[in-house]
Amino acid sequence: MNNQRASKALTEAMAECAAVMEKFLKNLLSSRKGYEGKLYSAMSYASLKGGKRLRPFLTLQSAKLFEASEQYALRVGAAIELIHCYSLVHDDLPAMDNDSLRRGRPSCHIAFDEATAILAGDALQVLAFEVLSDPKTHPDPNVRVALIRGLAIASGGGGMVGGQVIDLESENCDVDLETISRMQRLKTGALISFSCEAGAILGNASEEETVALIKYAQDIGLAFQIADDLLDVLGTEEATGKTINKDGEAGKATFVSLLGISQAQKRAQILIDKAIGQLDMFGDKAANLRAIADFIVDRRA
Repeated sequence: MNNQRASKALTEAMAECAAVMEKFLKNLLSSRKGYEGKLYSAMSYASLKGGKRLRPFLTLQSAKLFEASEQYALRVGAAIELIHCYSLVHDDLPAMDNDSLRRGRPSCHIAFDEATAILAGDALQVLAFEVLSDPKTHPDPNVRVALIRGLAIASGGGGMVGGQVIDLESENCDVDLETISRMQRLKTGALISFSCEAGAILGNASEEETVALIKYAQDIGLAFQIADDLLDVLGTEEATGKTINKDGEAGKATFVSLLGISQAQKRAQILIDKAIGQLDMFGDKAANLRAIADFIVDRRA
């Protein structure tokens, strides 16, 4: 498949995934009456009408390698997306990154208020595990437990939350490339990695296949963050839908601040090439996973 055809196929597949995910999340977050109404409005605001749905897409595509149920993969992808959306709500809070713009709209705590945003994030987080624990997600309780455990590890102190702590602690400090890499492998990469691992769990993949997918995901996760760092310097607020140059103003060390633009771009491409190499054993079935790797370094938003 040539690059143009691969890009078109990827665009169509991602758009289809985003549409299905939007419908699923909208049904899941249907409005409530009474005092909880404001909470569910904030949860919907933070989760709907935006985002690339990269993580659910990776889960669906990884599950597809092993002919696992698309419906099961959709529910797992939704759970991962709920965790991602909760993390964005909390990241934007004044006590964290203090960002007023997300996906081209006011951040959740601006659109509502701080207390509601905190509670909306909390509720999105626990809803993710409610979805995973439901027998509709998979009839085998052992599979459900494996998914719950994997998502908990990826999103907790040894994953996304741990990475956020390093991020906060390293502000206005001299940190090296190893620290930045570790921080981003946890903060951004852990959830991306589990998105692919989840597909392997659903498909009862072999250890060799699972390891290959995890390595692929780890590399694209780090490349994704380097691309984010580059967009913070080279992008526009209109294209990215969020505040730019905020890392430099906050005194945060990034791949760009440590390596420079050119070397950061080269490092991202090396990671993408490594990631694509991990997919050799899957042949043509992994075409969209290869294409998403290229998309990560070429994206403008």
